[in-house]
Formats: sequence, C-alpha cells, structure tokens
Amino acid sequence: MATGAGLVLRVLVDCTLAGACADWRPIDDGVMGGVSHSRLEAGTEGVAFTGVVSLDYGGGFASVRSAPRRWPTDGATALALRVRGDGKRYKLTVRTDGGFDGVQYQASFETRAGEWQDVELPLAAFVASFRGRRVPGAPPLEAAAIRTFGLMISEKQAGPFRLELARLAASVAEG
Repeated sequence: MATGAGLVLRVLVDCTLAGACADWRPIDDGVMGGVSHSRLEAGTEGVAFTGVVSLDYGGGFASVRSAPRRWPTDGATALALRVRGDGKRYKLTVRTDGGFDGVQYQASFETRAGEWQDVELPLAAFVASFRGRRVPGAPPLEAAAIRTFGLMISEKQAGPFRLELARLAASVAEG
C-alpha cells in the first residue's frame, strides 16, 4: 500500500480479518490494585478496544497487548494506524522484548469522536517508559527490535472508552 514520498505501508495486523487480534490480551491497572477493565471486541470493521478507566485505588489505565513475536518491521520509519475513536487520547505501545514487565515505548495520538482516522507515528516520537515514567537515557526505538504492540488509555481519562482498530502497519521505504 503506497503512502507517497517513496514510502509504502507494510500491513502488520489487519483487524478486519477474523482472528487477526486473537492473541491480544488486556493488561489493566488491576496489576497494581486498580479497578479499570478492558477487552477487545471483534467486529466487521476491525476490533474495538473498549472498557472503563477508573481512578479508584490508585488506578487509571487500561491496555491490551499482542503476544510477543518477530514482526516484519525492519526498515520502518513510522507506525500507522487506521482507527475510529471517541475523542479521547490513546497511546500505541511497543516492546522490544517478550517479557511481561519492563521498558516499553509509547507514542500518543488524539482521536475524533466517531470518525475513522489514519494516524502515522514516527518512530522518533516513541518515548521509553517504565510503569508510566520516562526512562532517561534509554536508546531510541529500533524498528527491527519490536516484539509486541499494544493500545493504552491513561492520563486520568476516567470513564468509558472505545477505540476501534482496523489496521496496524509499518511505513517503510520502497525497494
């Protein structure tokens, strides 16, 4: 899929295909005592990351994450999403190892309620984070090292949320 300027989109996950996101699992603030909850719901236009964020008991985030694997992200300069949101701010998260806990890289994006959007996040926009805090001195995200993808809502955005994901792709140079 061409994007112009000598770049093409390499589709990594086509969520419109049945079972494409079957290995994605919720990881919510219950891991630290919170009561937020999320899930993925399959639909004809993709999957919906949906649930409720609660600030009770020190919580405040909900997320889903793919199982670790080797993704064809070599040479990527950006990650691209096709999403329909609810007007809230979300993060695309990536990890460079298969562990449950540790450093992850995050890039935020805004959504417009009820509208499909194509969001492109340059790899340089991803910030290393550990349990919600920046990791000073962390190396920049390397495309070839990506092992998991995830979606997250945080930043004290309490209440119900819904983000539909149709596609996740890597933007790579042609050739």
